[in-house]
Amino acid sequence: MMTLTKTAIITQKLDSIDCQDLLQASFLQAVIEGLEDGILIVSEVGELVHANASAHLICAQLSHEDCHVNFVPPVIWQLCQSLLDSRNLLSGQLMILSDEIVINQSTILRVRVRLVSLENCQIPYFLVTIENRYESLRNTAIAEVKKYDLTPREAEIWCLYRGNYSYKDIASKLYITMNTVKKHMKNIHAKRQAFMEMNHQIAMYG
Repeated sequence: MMTLTKTAIITQKLDSIDCQDLLQASFLQAVIEGLEDGILIVSEVGELVHANASAHLICAQLSHEDCHVNFVPPVIWQLCQSLLDSRNLLSGQLMILSDEIVINQSTILRVRVRLVSLENCQIPYFLVTIENRYESLRNTAIAEVKKYDLTPREAEIWCLYRGNYSYKDIASKLYITMNTVKKHMKNIHAKRQAFMEMNHQIAMYG
């Protein structure tokens, strides 16, 4: 009876560990899939091991003719190969290579590649992160809208400005004059300056 009891307890513990591992894996998978940035894991021979949903969309943008599930766009694979060549030259030092890919005015991708060694794997893999710079800047601008207490029109203009639109492009997009854009931008900069001065005073005097 004692042996059976011990076996049951051990089995219960193993089941508990398996459940915890599964929950952790599911949680990490959900986090990776929910990221706006693309995440790719690529083997040293160019095989796609994993890609999150954002990465699949980005790869499809980069490769209209050949965008099957396991395809790594040449522009990304070339960066991976450059990192591999650099590692051989620099005696295996930890390196991250990055580059920008311009698709259009609102889609500028910042690609970063690094080699990582995964547990229980004899060969390293490439970890590729792909960030849409416009989306990142737009998200930053949205946070700044609240921080600087901008009006709805100022918010529109600021988000476009932070997205690398020129004054001329902003005026055209919002159907307003250049002088109106300049007037709003002057007000925005004044609010930013007031915010920074207030923070400076708080830092100095508490």
